[in-house]
Amino acid sequence: MDGAHTLERCAEVTEEALVALFAQLHRQRVDLRYTILKPNMVLSGKDCPQQASVEAVADATVACFLRTVPAAIPGIVFLSGGQPAELATARLNSMHVRFKSMPWALSFSYSRAVQQPALEAWAGQDANVPTAQKALYHRAKLNSAAHRGEYTPAMEKG
Repeated sequence: MDGAHTLERCAEVTEEALVALFAQLHRQRVDLRYTILKPNMVLSGKDCPQQASVEAVADATVACFLRTVPAAIPGIVFLSGGQPAELATARLNSMHVRFKSMPWALSFSYSRAVQQPALEAWAGQDANVPTAQKALYHRAKLNSAAHRGEYTPAMEKG
C-alpha cells in the first residue's frame, strides 16, 4: 500500500474500517454467511522506513481480523495491495503457519498476487504464451501451498 504509515497505523485504520463495515452490514441485515470479505493485509506503507517482517504482518493482520470480523464470514480473500507476488505468498503462508485455527478461510482474490508474474512473462507477445502459462501455473501452485501453510521460499525456484 502506498504511503509512509507504520504497520501499527495500518492496523488502527483497518480495524476502524472493519468495525464501521460490519456495523453497517448489521444495520442492513446482511446475512454474513453468504459474504466474502476482500480486505487489505495489515502492512507498513511502501515508503515507511521500518518495513514489517512477514511474521509481523501475519500477526497484525490476523489479530485485527480476530477483533473485528465475525466468525459467520466464511472467507477472507486478500487484495495484493501492490505487494510483490513472492512477499504476498509468504505473508499468506505465515498466517496459516502461525494461526492453525481461524474462524474463516484465508486466501487471495487471485489478482495481482497470481497474475502479475504471468503478465510480465507474456508482455503481449504471442511467442511468450507458453512461458506466461508456466508462470501462472507456478504462482497458483505456490499460493495453493501458502493457503495450506506449506509454502517455502525455496519453492520459488521450482
